[in-house]
Amino acid sequence: MIFTETPLEGAFVIEPELLEDARGFFARTWCERDFAARGLVTQIAQCSTSFNKKKGTLRGLHYQAPPFAETKIVRCILGSMFDVIVDLRAGSATFTRHFAVELSAENRKMLYIPVGFAHGFQTLADDTEVLYQISEFYSSQHARGVRWDDPAFDIRWPSDDRTIIDRDRTYPDFRAEMAIQA
Repeated sequence: MIFTETPLEGAFVIEPELLEDARGFFARTWCERDFAARGLVTQIAQCSTSFNKKKGTLRGLHYQAPPFAETKIVRCILGSMFDVIVDLRAGSATFTRHFAVELSAENRKMLYIPVGFAHGFQTLADDTEVLYQISEFYSSQHARGVRWDDPAFDIRWPSDDRTIIDRDRTYPDFRAEMAIQA
């Protein structure tokens, strides 16, 4: 696997190294040893998937508060998406900055999202499916979010034609006291 650090410390774009032959290819998408060697979280408590019927579906920006704060590895296994993370870590040099990357079934890239980041995405194709590997169990009492279009983050989403549920549309604007103690 090829790990490329993003401008946000601790977050990585991960690309599988394809071993190709006449049949197709084989590639690792997870290796505890490779993650541990970089000091990354290796615990996986659960895996989840989201299926999104329509191009333009926007989910996020979500995170879980401590003690259920989670590290995630996100991969698009069908279709494509504009994937975004926002650094909400108190005291971070990149506090409130975001990073975006296109993840697709075609490019096979993954995004490693450490504790202290909010995450969201907008689909770029109909029938987009996303696979999550998550370090902590989901806790509805600790589920949080910030508004996807909060001016504090200055995210330029790819399309104005979007489907978004009321919960995500009405999250509060981010305030400094919402910073995550990671």
